[in-house]
Amino acid sequence: MIRKILFVLCFASFLSVFSQEKSVNKLVASPNPFLNTTTISFNSTNKQEVLISVKNVLGKTVFFKEVTAYKGNNKLPFKRNNLSSGMYIYAIQTNKEIISKRFVIK
Repeated sequence: MIRKILFVLCFASFLSVFSQEKSVNKLVASPNPFLNTTTISFNSTNKQEVLISVKNVLGKTVFFKEVTAYKGNNKLPFKRNNLSSGMYIYAIQTNKEIISKRFVIK
């Protein structure tokens, strides 16, 4: 009987972890690829602090910024500055999740 109760409790906690609604979605960089600037946009389900980061293909963080995301569509302009051409991974992190995608600098 105790095994059944433990199984049910473990299964219920497993379902609750995987059924949580994402707090950010629709992460896009446009234009992609780009020469000098692109706009990173995403949708947030509520007002929250998020971390935006860009890493090179070796995993070194080359850009990092904490911003306040508002409910709905959010946009952040990103400038190339001194980054060389190539592929980069951009990510958005909330207190619940991390979403990442790639963009290319020409």
